[in-house]
Amino acid sequence: MSYLLDDIEQHGTEIKAVVKNKNGAVFEVVGKEGRGRITCYPVFPGIELMFNDFSMGECFESISDYKNVMEINHCSQGRFETELNDGSFIYLKAGDLSVNMLGIRTKGAYFPLDRYKGVSVVIDLNTASCLSNLLMADMDVDLFSLRDKLCHEVPCFILRSIPEIDHIFAELYTVPEVIREGYFKLKVLELLLFLKMIEPHQSRQQLQYFNREQVNRVKQIKKFLLVNIDQTFTLTELSEQFNISMTTMKNCFKGVYGTTICSFVRAYRMQIAAQMLLTGKESITEIAGCVGYNNASKFAAVFKKEMGVTPMHYRKNCLIGAKRNSLE
Repeated sequence: MSYLLDDIEQHGTEIKAVVKNKNGAVFEVVGKEGRGRITCYPVFPGIELMFNDFSMGECFESISDYKNVMEINHCSQGRFETELNDGSFIYLKAGDLSVNMLGIRTKGAYFPLDRYKGVSVVIDLNTASCLSNLLMADMDVDLFSLRDKLCHEVPCFILRSIPEIDHIFAELYTVPEVIREGYFKLKVLELLLFLKMIEPHQSRQQLQYFNREQVNRVKQIKKFLLVNIDQTFTLTELSEQFNISMTTMKNCFKGVYGTTICSFVRAYRMQIAAQMLLTGKESITEIAGCVGYNNASKFAAVFKKEMGVTPMHYRKNCLIGAKRNSLE
C-alpha cells in the first residue's frame, strides 16, 4: 500500500514518484515557494512508514476520499499547523505526536516555520486487520478500537512531547539500513501498544486552540517584523498597531511559531547577519545597523550567543572553509 500513489494522477505535477520498488518509494513535492521529499517504506500489509522532509510553507494534503485510513504523525523539527472546520487552529511542535483519520477533512495544513521534518505511520485499518489477529494477539491491540478511542470525539488527537514518545521515535531517524526492515516492524508494534495505554482525556486538557482572527493577526505581525528587520518595536507598539491584546498576541505568537516575538526576531536577525557576513562586503558595524543594532558591540554579543562565535570569527572561519573546499 502507498496512499500517495493514489493521489499522483489527481495532483498532476505537484507530487512525483522519484523512486518506486518493492522496498519503498521516494516522492518529490513541489510547492509555490519550496519543495519536500517523502520517503515511504512498507512495514506490514496495510501499514506504511513515511519520513517527511519539507522546506516550504504549505503542506501536501491527500485529496482522495479514504475510508478507515489512520495517520499517526511525529514532528521532529519545525511546526505543523492545522485549521479545523470550526475555524480554530491547532499546532504540532517538535516532539509532539498526532493521530487522525485521513477521511476527515480539515480546512488547511501548513508549516509556519517553512520547515518540517517528521515521521508518519499510515494504517489501512481494513487491510491491517489481519495483523491484529496475528502479531498483536498477545498485546490485545485492536486497531478499530484504537480509532474509536483516539479519533471519535476530536478530528485530530494530539499528545504533547513526553519521554515515551521520544523513546519510540528517536532511533527511527538513525537506524542502520542493515536492520531497518525488522526494526521498523518492532517500532510500529511498540507505538501501537503505547497508544493502547493512552487516556485521551489527559492529553486534551493540554491543547490550546486559536481562532482565525488571532492567527491572522500574529502572521501579519511576523510579516511586518521581517520586512522591517532594521527597526525595533516594543510589544506595546505591536499590540496597538495590530489591534490585538498583549496577552493574546504573546500567547498566539508562541503558539504559532513556537517562541516569543523577541526570540523569533533575534534569531531571524542573526540568520540575516550570518548570510551578509558570508556573501557581502559590508563591515560588521554596517551589518549590525542592517539588522536593527546601532551598537556593534551589542550586536556582536547577541550574534555570539545565537551562533556560538563572534561575527568576525564566523566570517573568517567560514570563508577559510569555502576557500579550502574550492581547492579540493
